[in-house]
Amino acid sequence: MRLSRYFMPTLRDAPSDAQIVSHRLMLRAGLVRQVAAGIYAWLPLGLRVLKKIEQIVREEMDRAGAVEILMPTLQLADLWRESGRYDDYGEEMLRIKDRHERDLLYGPTAEEVVTDIFRSYVRSYKDLPKNLYNIQWKFRDERRPRFGVMRGREFLMKDAYSFDIDEAAARRSYNRMFLAYLNTYARLGLQAIPVRADTGPIGGDLSHEFIILAETGESQVFAHRDLVEMGAPGPDLDWDGDLQALVEQRTRLYAASDEMHDQARFEAEAPEDKRMTARGIEVGHIFYFGDKYSKPMKAVVAGPDGAERPVQMGSYGVGVSRLVGAIIEASHDDGGIVWPDAVAPFGVGIVNLRPGDAAVDAACEQAYAALTAAGKEPLLDDRDERPGAKFAAMDLVGLPWQLIVGPKGLADGVVEIKRRATGERRSLPLDAALKAVGA
Repeated sequence: MRLSRYFMPTLRDAPSDAQIVSHRLMLRAGLVRQVAAGIYAWLPLGLRVLKKIEQIVREEMDRAGAVEILMPTLQLADLWRESGRYDDYGEEMLRIKDRHERDLLYGPTAEEVVTDIFRSYVRSYKDLPKNLYNIQWKFRDERRPRFGVMRGREFLMKDAYSFDIDEAAARRSYNRMFLAYLNTYARLGLQAIPVRADTGPIGGDLSHEFIILAETGESQVFAHRDLVEMGAPGPDLDWDGDLQALVEQRTRLYAASDEMHDQARFEAEAPEDKRMTARGIEVGHIFYFGDKYSKPMKAVVAGPDGAERPVQMGSYGVGVSRLVGAIIEASHDDGGIVWPDAVAPFGVGIVNLRPGDAAVDAACEQAYAALTAAGKEPLLDDRDERPGAKFAAMDLVGLPWQLIVGPKGLADGVVEIKRRATGERRSLPLDAALKAVGA
């Protein structure tokens, strides 16, 4: 993409009401524009990041055996009345009437819709297990939307729902999602910690939040250092095998957010040199809730004995749009965003320091063609702007690599490359520079 033809409206200063780093940088870098309180238009740069995160989430769900569907944003109120949630949900639900006076709502989540889909087609335990997931926009009418996409009213979410014959099978589905989530965050360049979450009135021990470490995080996290350093299990898992040992390896070590923290237990279970306290941001939540929806909505299957029984369900959420903000909170510096390679909107920024100079233009075109052919998604800054403005823009939008081409360097037979994450700079011949950045 050539920046002279692209739409990337950067700002020198962020609006005064942008309270956190990610909100300020998303506005300044031209990723989003606020159209109403808690509602954002995604501009080209932000949309590219959003789509890359979405695709990684999709690939890891598919790998773990989940099947993608697409559910509507508008839902029938009658389904929520069946589950008993319509009147209980509160003012965060945006309720709507259509021209026929039917009650609708803009879905804040989709348990009722997916349960209705399941019960319409599945009748026997032989068709289980099933895990259906959906990447769709949701809406919750927050009283005080704030922190940009971290706490907006409209948000893109991946929500998956598992259906099993009994609790033992439901635990196996839960384990698959637990490990798939760790792989997902690792691919996004994030360090994620699973912490036990409150299961509320349902009880049990099958609920975890996934928190990524960030100095500006909203939550305090207390964890055993070995868990933090353990990392993701990797993609080469037997997803149909017994994953319990891998899950237990990660859940037996202490980890809690401030809401669930028990200092005495922390000190008893983690040696002093292994206790770690940090800030973090919640980016996912998985939950087993049994027959909470299947029983009132009569989502039943015939078991091996022929008797009907409600299926056991779980839900698994990832805030896709929230992750854009969370990644920025975890990865930025004074110059701007520092994107992990996997989700960067472009792989390499080519900075033409003197547009119109034949040699410089030719070198930039050569680099642009080579990087495009290599799939590195280059962004060529061919604008007639001061070099300082170009450098500032490249740092602000945070592309992993910068390839800087100017007449002085070319006269010496070199161009400059800069690694955004470390600030390391090297002067190399063009062919060597292209090889260094992956072309």
